[in-house]
Amino acid sequence: MTSNPPYTASTPSRPHLHLTTAQPRTRRIADALDSIKQEFELLQADRDNIRAERDTFEAQVNMQVNEVNGIRRSLYDLEVQQGKVRQHYEDELRRLRLEVSNLRQAATPQGIPGFQPVPIAGLPPSRSGPTPTSLPDINRDKPHPPPPESDPEMRQKIRDGRENERIPDTREPKRPKAERDSSPAHDIEALPPPHSLYPSAAGPSSLRPHGRSPSDYQVTLPPINTSPQTFPDELSLASVAPEFRKEGSDWFAVFNPRVKHGKYLATGCNRTAQIYDVKTGAKICVLADDSVGKSGDLYIRSVRFSPDGKLLATGAEDRQIRIWDIAKKRIRKIFVGHTQEIYSLDFSRDGHFIISGSGDKTARIWDMHDDSSKVLTINDTDSINNDAGVTSVAISPNGQLVAAGSLDTIVRIWDVSTGALLERLRGHRDSVYSVAFTPDGRGLVSGSLDKTLKYWDVSGLAPRKDELALKKPGDKPSSQCTMDFIGHKDYVLSVSVSHDGQWVVSGSKDRCVQFWDIRNATLQFVLQGHKNS
Repeated sequence: MTSNPPYTASTPSRPHLHLTTAQPRTRRIADALDSIKQEFELLQADRDNIRAERDTFEAQVNMQVNEVNGIRRSLYDLEVQQGKVRQHYEDELRRLRLEVSNLRQAATPQGIPGFQPVPIAGLPPSRSGPTPTSLPDINRDKPHPPPPESDPEMRQKIRDGRENERIPDTREPKRPKAERDSSPAHDIEALPPPHSLYPSAAGPSSLRPHGRSPSDYQVTLPPINTSPQTFPDELSLASVAPEFRKEGSDWFAVFNPRVKHGKYLATGCNRTAQIYDVKTGAKICVLADDSVGKSGDLYIRSVRFSPDGKLLATGAEDRQIRIWDIAKKRIRKIFVGHTQEIYSLDFSRDGHFIISGSGDKTARIWDMHDDSSKVLTINDTDSINNDAGVTSVAISPNGQLVAAGSLDTIVRIWDVSTGALLERLRGHRDSVYSVAFTPDGRGLVSGSLDKTLKYWDVSGLAPRKDELALKKPGDKPSSQCTMDFIGHKDYVLSVSVSHDGQWVVSGSKDRCVQFWDIRNATLQFVLQGHKNS
């Protein structure tokens, strides 16, 4: 009898089928892991390369920073050394000038009427005898006498000092010995006169003669005060109080305590005027008109203290002039009348009038007592262009004249009492942005976008204003430009004259404040430090 095989004989084939389907899945997982590993290794390699590049750049940056620091240290050392050398030469020049002055005084002949020593550059004129303007130029056609043959060392010192000051040597050729011996004034070498308006002493970029003779400039220019009371020689770090001196690592400044200094500084910005203490730099007052709406900007374009320091006038974009009581922080008056922005304000010395200049081509004279106003309109038919907006105004020290600089390059002068236009001063090649009278009222300084300043002799306006009021636009002006101040590298935006009438100060878009000698328009020194115009 046969028996059937057991049913379980076919069961061993099932595990074989399961292993066959699992192998492709394992292979795919392994391939995916390998690709992920390869990508990770590539990313690691890129990271290592980036880190290496970063380290290289950091090393280069550190090396360049070290080089820059070394250059800075070298520049600082050079500045310190240059300051010491400059101070040494200035001391030496001062000593040589004193010696020359002593020699000149010792060599002055006694008992000769009308004798006048030859002027020395950088030295004040003699206190005795007639002034240079009243003494006739008796040596105009004569060669200047040479230095003394008996003292060659002093002659060399004088020549070195003159070369350090870079004053051009304009002496005429030496005369023969026979003529030298017969000259009565051969005891000291003649140097060029300090007044750069003389053609023989004017530098290539300092002045322009404007077709006038040197004698005209001698008469029209205001005299400069050379008395020792103005700049006392005894001022030093040890002789003045701490509040009148400043000292740095390689510099020091001493302020003359005899000169009256301003205590406060006013500025105008968006919606507010601010007053600072000049001594401490602290903000002591903020003036804001709360009645004005808060929407939009309202920049204050001009601020001006009253002569007594109790009031502050502000001119803004809303065409209004606000007179503030500083102590109460309240508005005392509001003057309305201009139709465009107000760019400039100026008080008369007695505080009776305030002058305003606007882009509406007018200047206005406001009476602080009765609130009345007088309009000075620019309506010239011969204007260079139609844009004659007033950018700057100034009132003369005696309160009789008003000067205004405008965008059409012209400076105009009006009579305060009548409002008549007295003068049109032409000479600038671009818009005039600032004007200022000299303290004696005989001169006017203007600054322009043509990078120059000009000095105008307006001394002839006061006695002849009735006659000048009848002049027509085409008539030749009686006030002439006698000096050009050339040195700024960009727009001249502000000018001022010191209270003693010795200095002209100008601010420019070139971020420099320059001090000029008002006698000859020579640049004396420059202040730098601002980061914007």
